[in-house]
Amino acid sequence: MVIKDNHLKSHHFNKFSTWNSLARALVCLIYVARSYKSPSPAIQKPCRGWHHCKLAFTVPNMENAKNVIIRTIQRECYAKELDNLNKGQPVPRDSVLKKLYPIIDQDGLLRIGGHLQEAEVELGEKHPIIIPGHHHVTTQLVQHHHVLVKHQGRLFTEGNLRTAGLWIVGAKRCVSKLIYNCVIYHKFCGRTQKLKMANLTLDRLSTEPPFTNVRLDVFGPWSVVARHTRRVQANAKRWAVMFTCMSIRAVHIEVIESMDTSGFINALRRFIAIRGPMKHISFDRGTNFVGAMKELQIPSNLDTTSVERYLNDQGCTWTFNLPHYSHMGGDRERMIGMARRILDSIFLQAGSARPTHESLTTFLAEVSAIINARSLTSLSSDSGDPTILTPAMFLTQKVLWLAIRQHSVQ
Repeated sequence: MVIKDNHLKSHHFNKFSTWNSLARALVCLIYVARSYKSPSPAIQKPCRGWHHCKLAFTVPNMENAKNVIIRTIQRECYAKELDNLNKGQPVPRDSVLKKLYPIIDQDGLLRIGGHLQEAEVELGEKHPIIIPGHHHVTTQLVQHHHVLVKHQGRLFTEGNLRTAGLWIVGAKRCVSKLIYNCVIYHKFCGRTQKLKMANLTLDRLSTEPPFTNVRLDVFGPWSVVARHTRRVQANAKRWAVMFTCMSIRAVHIEVIESMDTSGFINALRRFIAIRGPMKHISFDRGTNFVGAMKELQIPSNLDTTSVERYLNDQGCTWTFNLPHYSHMGGDRERMIGMARRILDSIFLQAGSARPTHESLTTFLAEVSAIINARSLTSLSSDSGDPTILTPAMFLTQKVLWLAIRQHSVQ
C-alpha cells in the first residue's frame, strides 16, 4: 500500500540532528500510518494504532523512508524542474540542473541522466540521485557518510557519497564546510599548528665581535679512565661547559673535572684567554647547576659570590635564568643536543664509550669544530656561489675542512 507524502514538509526534518535518527523516525511514522489502514503483514494478529514494533526496521522500509525524505526536499527545491519533466518539457534554462539532464525514476526521484541507460550496473551508479547542497538534510547526509569513513578527508567523504548513489549539487563546498567544523578530523588529520615566532632579543641582533654576549650551559657527565693500576682501572667523571655565542651561533666547549667553584672559574679563565673578554653572560640555574647537583648527589659548593666577583673583575655582567623556565634556554639546549649526537657517533667510531681525560678533551674539541663548520644559511644551488657561511668563518676567517681520524681511547 502506497502512503502519499505530498503533505509532508521538510521543515519538520530540522528537529533531527543526524541522518539515522531522521530515517528511523520516518520509518516509524510510515509504519504506524500503514497500521491504521491494514494489519501488519508479518503477524497474524492485527496491529493497529500508535505502537512500537521492531518489525518496522527492515531494509525495504529504510529504503522507502530514504526515498520519502529525498523526494520531499526535491519537491521543495526543484519544483519547476519536476513540473516541466512531468509535462514532458525540458528544465528551465536558468536551472542549476540544466547540465545534469535530469530524469524522473519510477519512485518520483530526480536523477542524473546520461548515456549509461543500457549499462548493466546499479541504478545509483549510472543515475545518481540529485540532492540540493544547501539543505539541512544534505548536511546530515554528508555528516553520516563522513562518520562512515572514520572522519577522513574530503576525497574519502565525497567518494563514499558518490558510491552510495548520491549526487550533491555543490558537493565540494558542502563537504569542505562540514570537514572544516569537524573536531575529530582536525584532531587526527589536521595540520600541526605553528606558533608565531617572538621578536629576537638584543644579544641575538648585536653586531659586536663573536663571544661578546654568551650563554653558558653544563652537560654530561662521562665516565673516563683516570689512571691504571694493577689489572684495575680507576674511573672518574668529567663534565663539559658549553659557551654559545648569541650573534654568530658559534660554540666553545671546555672540560671540567668537578662541579665546584674552582673548576668552573678555571673553565671561564681558559675561555676568556682564548676568545677574549665578554660583556654579558647568562647561566641556566634551575636545570643544570642545582638540578645536576641534586641528581648526582654532588655537594652544592658552587659559590656564586666567587663567580660574581671574578666576572666583575673581568668587566662582565651576568644573569641567571628563572628556575624551571627551560624554554628560555632553547638556543643552547639545541646546541647541546647536537653535541651529544656528534659525540655518540665519535664514541661509536672509536669503539669505546670510556675514553681517557685527554681523549675526551680531544673529542669535544672536534665536536665544537663540527658544530662551528655547519652552514648558517640555506645552501645555494648556484654554481657561482659555492662558498657557504659558517660560524668558523667568523672565528678563523677561513673555511674549516674537517678530517677526523679515529683516535685511541686507551
